[in-house]
Amino acid sequence: MRIMSETIPSPESFFGFQLGSDRNIARWDRIVEYFDVLNSQGENIQVINMGPTTEGNPFLLAIISSVRNLAELDELRQINAQIMDPRGLSETKINRLIKKGRVVVCQSMSLHASEISATQMAAELAYDLVTDTSEETKQILDKTIFLMVPSFNPDGQIMVTDWYNEYVGTEYEGTSMPWLYHRYCGHDNNRDAFMLNLVESQYMARIMFQEWNPQVFQDHHEMGTYGPRLSLAPYSEPIHPHGDPLIWRELNWYGAHMAYKLEEAGIQGVITGAIFGGWAHLGFHWIGNYHNITSMLTETAHARLATPIYVHPHQLVGDGNATLRAMPHYKPQTNFPNPWTGGWWGVRNMIEQQLIASKALLHHAAQYRETVLKNAVQKALRQTQRGAEEQSAGFLIRPDQHDPLTVATLINKLLLQGIDIQRTRHRVALGDVTYPAGTYLISLDQPKRGVIKSLLERTFFPDDAWTRFPDGTPNRPYDTVTDTLAEMMGVTAEPLSVDCASLVSKKKAFARVTESIRPAGEVVGAGEHSYVVQPNVNAGYRAVNTLLAGGARVGRLTTQVEAVGQQFSSGAFVITDASRQDVAAIARETGVSFFALDHTLKGEITPVRTPRIGLYRRYWSGNMDEGWTRLVLEQLGFSYEPLWDKAIITGDLNTAYDVIILPDDSTDMIVGGDKEIEKRLQNSPVPERYRSGIGDEGVNNIRTFVENGGTLIAISGACAFAIEKLGLQITNVVAGKPTKEFFCPGCTLRVQVDTTHPLAYGMPADALALCWDNPAFVVRQSHFNDHYHVVASYPERDILQSGWLVGEEHLAGRAAMVSVNYGEGRAILYGFRVQFRAQTHGTFKLLLNGLLA
Repeated sequence: MRIMSETIPSPESFFGFQLGSDRNIARWDRIVEYFDVLNSQGENIQVINMGPTTEGNPFLLAIISSVRNLAELDELRQINAQIMDPRGLSETKINRLIKKGRVVVCQSMSLHASEISATQMAAELAYDLVTDTSEETKQILDKTIFLMVPSFNPDGQIMVTDWYNEYVGTEYEGTSMPWLYHRYCGHDNNRDAFMLNLVESQYMARIMFQEWNPQVFQDHHEMGTYGPRLSLAPYSEPIHPHGDPLIWRELNWYGAHMAYKLEEAGIQGVITGAIFGGWAHLGFHWIGNYHNITSMLTETAHARLATPIYVHPHQLVGDGNATLRAMPHYKPQTNFPNPWTGGWWGVRNMIEQQLIASKALLHHAAQYRETVLKNAVQKALRQTQRGAEEQSAGFLIRPDQHDPLTVATLINKLLLQGIDIQRTRHRVALGDVTYPAGTYLISLDQPKRGVIKSLLERTFFPDDAWTRFPDGTPNRPYDTVTDTLAEMMGVTAEPLSVDCASLVSKKKAFARVTESIRPAGEVVGAGEHSYVVQPNVNAGYRAVNTLLAGGARVGRLTTQVEAVGQQFSSGAFVITDASRQDVAAIARETGVSFFALDHTLKGEITPVRTPRIGLYRRYWSGNMDEGWTRLVLEQLGFSYEPLWDKAIITGDLNTAYDVIILPDDSTDMIVGGDKEIEKRLQNSPVPERYRSGIGDEGVNNIRTFVENGGTLIAISGACAFAIEKLGLQITNVVAGKPTKEFFCPGCTLRVQVDTTHPLAYGMPADALALCWDNPAFVVRQSHFNDHYHVVASYPERDILQSGWLVGEEHLAGRAAMVSVNYGEGRAILYGFRVQFRAQTHGTFKLLLNGLLA
């Protein structure tokens, strides 16, 4: 039994300081303890541990509502599910649901762990709602179900808190932590709402897209110090085409109310509809809009972690890139009528304005409960109707594509989004095309039409007055300009120009997919001499790595070979010295099929051994591309060691490593040096041991490593390092070009792959690569032309698949990936983002082959 709320300790009494007070941060373990107290003593809150984070910390969801609502939570969740997907319901039934339903509002805090204020605010907000007896709070509790995620990134919260506390009172107080504040992603965790690689993202998807589907979502962030104090909904131009129009109207509606309440409270410096565009990467506060969840963010001006900062009036400026995003200067305007005039700024200031905004959002939803729920129904029905009337009524995804296991992975990602997916029971003929049993049908006549189109449909970012300055210079988008999941994964989603709903109902050829797809790997054949795995599946590398770790011998075919009625492609893995029992267990675990032979396979086989991989890791806040690379390696069973500056500068690299990976980075960041360090220290002073850079000695050691037989892998920006420091006869033809001439801000581009090259084993001849202003190469004429091998290149025309590409002619026919023989070793240059954010499954094999070949 819960005791009376009067006994609940306030945050200040529990933590021993006012949350947000100067130089104080409540650590996540203590915040968890406080929410446990609220859960045990408060009547209006239920705290759920969703499970362990990446580092094993609790990921909390606090559900705050009235006692009655919490008692009826399961029923209200079912009502909410029908409101968000009212297909097939009568108007009478819908009206009854609206009458009984509650507005579900979700707010998440401090997704970016260095943006500390919102997680501190969360404890205070929860306390206020649980203990306050005002009429406004009563209305919130009665009419809404508030889903609070007190920290989206508990691991990072702990890291940042400990880092800050270590240096309080020193010259390094309040500086940025020198490594990533998440094991794999750092700041990129809000780029994971569609791929859902991270366990924290998966918990959030359960809340947002599966178990609750709220009507409203707000994500609390921090931004730069020298502009507005708080940025609120709506977004600025341009907007994404797949959100229902009511979404964009509601963003204005909620944002205006929050801004009004802040102005009423005397808070200066609040701006709406500026800086953050309505077409951006698919973080939760953007992708939610295509789920019919009105999703927004707050952005609060940053300080120096928990240390306040003094801002002079003349230091306050508009966003230099925001002329087209509604804030060209720091002056009063209709969406920014009351600029802040400068002074001291700290976390307590942030918390106070976030509290007002959070409560205003909740109260607005409560006041207009019926309107919000009616709008939710209307959005769902309108999106469903639009999907039924479009020329393309849905998408078909064949299971027998180049990499069938990646097809299954894609389907599972879509299921995590809560998308309805059907699957053929048997072969289906559509026109002149016959689709095999197990073909997936994703119809657009469902409420999640917007997110389906965003993830599966070819996308073109607008090139217009909103996206270019008057002189024609592109206004750099917020992040990637396409998140076409299928393209990144190398899976074809075929638009279907027939009535999908009619097809399903009349032919009854489809069954709904209700649980994740687990392909059944098997051992085909009775032989026990050796086993063969085709090279076309990414999961095959994981299977092979497991076998290598268990002592099996592995080789790769260098030519195509026919045996046991199968054509085994170049690059197929041949396994010996492994028991059938072990192979069968790995087949079941990975979904990979093995072909069992009773004889030695004809054809040349090159041996494969477990590579000793060194992955370059630096400080200066870490490198997100390095973190994502670690995740890819771990997912596919590759062991690696972090390779820090000291090991490169002092070690004999060839005795420890076969392969060194340089993730996407600039030459200056890799090499360092006095000028680079001085520049970095001006922005963020850090102790000397965290000042990265391999220096000239490290450069020489990497050169020696390659000359003596090592493999150097350089990804995207790091290619410039390899070209310059190894003296390669390669030119990056787009280097230094102004954006009016060449601009590629995160697009999928077509590449042609030389599948005869060992680095391209298992790849299709035509692929899609994720490019973000990446280098494109020509090999200069030299005496050693034969040392250079173009593995992938851009076609002569029609290079863009999805996104926004300016200056296609600069890429036409140029090399996208080059392998260079260098002494006894080699350098492999990937101009595109081969393993980008662990999302680009379609090009993973090009990297994996570089590790094994």
